[in-house]
Amino acid sequence: MDVKNDKIDLVWGAEGIARVIGRSPRVTFHLLTTGAIPAKKVGGRWVAERGKLIAFFLETAA
Repeated sequence: MDVKNDKIDLVWGAEGIARVIGRSPRVTFHLLTTGAIPAKKVGGRWVAERGKLIAFFLETAA
């Protein structure tokens, strides 16, 4: 497996995720806690893969 091509772009924290999805931190936190968006809590912080977030919103918009 070529690690260079398999790099995962993680977004850490509700505020960072909010910037990616274009929502306020408050709305994003609600989406995170209700499981409405693809993310996990790791060590007390939310984390999501940028590509999965974008794909999720592109799929739901279609």
